[in-house]
Amino acid sequence: MRRLFWLLVVPMSLAPGMVQAQSEVDRLREALRSATSQVRSLEDQRAVLQAKQLEADRDRDRLRKQNTALRAQVKEAEQAYRQAVKDFNERLEERDQTLERWKSAYGEAAAVARAKESERAKLEREATTLTANNKACEAKNARLVTIGHEIVNQFESMSVLDKIVVHEELIGHSRVQHQNRVQEYRDKVLEQSVKP
Repeated sequence: MRRLFWLLVVPMSLAPGMVQAQSEVDRLREALRSATSQVRSLEDQRAVLQAKQLEADRDRDRLRKQNTALRAQVKEAEQAYRQAVKDFNERLEERDQTLERWKSAYGEAAAVARAKESERAKLEREATTLTANNKACEAKNARLVTIGHEIVNQFESMSVLDKIVVHEELIGHSRVQHQNRVQEYRDKVLEQSVKP
């Protein structure tokens, strides 16, 4: 019995303390539940933040790779630009040299053309002069042929007596006339001679 007493008394005496302890336990349980809920909430937030951090790290790595690739492209573009400028300047230099050669060749061709034109004009003047001289020579030749025919006709028309009289030294008059005619023909022939 005594044992029972103690079993009844002790819990009763302990009851107000137990009620208080029970409320303390409830309060602690509630605090534990709240803390557990907060821990879960914080763990969820941490998991979300870790996922965001992981995603941010992936984005950072991706952006770094893109940045590296873009830097490489910029470097290649700069090299290509420099090479293009160099090639363009070389082509300009070649074009300028070609242009200078063409100018020089054109100058030489123009000088040759002027010389040839001058020579052509000179030759044309000479040809005109030679043509005129040739026509003059042809006219004089025709005149000489006519004079030659006149001489031959004169000589053929002379009788034997006229020929004897001309060669006879005693009859001077006929001989003088004959010599005068011969001199006239010589003058006519000399008039028709071409002077260089």
